[in-house]
Amino acid sequence: MSNKDMKKNPSASGAGKSAALLLLVVVAFQAALAAGAPWGAATQGGSNEGVLPDALRVGSVITSVMYAALAAVAGTSIAPATFRRRVLYAAAAVMVLATLLNIASTSFVERMIWAPVTIALVITIWHAARHDSIAPLARRARSVSAIPIVR
Repeated sequence: MSNKDMKKNPSASGAGKSAALLLLVVVAFQAALAAGAPWGAATQGGSNEGVLPDALRVGSVITSVMYAALAAVAGTSIAPATFRRRVLYAAAAVMVLATLLNIASTSFVERMIWAPVTIALVITIWHAARHDSIAPLARRARSVSAIPIVR
């Protein structure tokens, strides 16, 4: 079977690629926490200043793997459109909760850094999911001029 015979997953939208980039920033932060970076004040309500305890560092490893997988789904053609759309809508809902938690955080650093990032993630992930929910032909038709041609 040739490559032409295989159905290719649609490429990610610009919003999906933007979401993936933001998610990779979160992955880098979580990986740094897992490696022992002294940034505990910027995560989990700032309850652990400095280096996180071992149990929370394991949590950061798990979180970074989950966000990396989400970045792959959002920013590449690795997943079929229906699966990608469902994952992205669910992720957008989770990011709404993350935004609320970041805004409610007692840590000033967490509120100032991560609340804007999660707000941007809500917007870009939702927009990417919305892009995947519109059929490719409909997307093409929407981009064509709405002015009728009279002959």
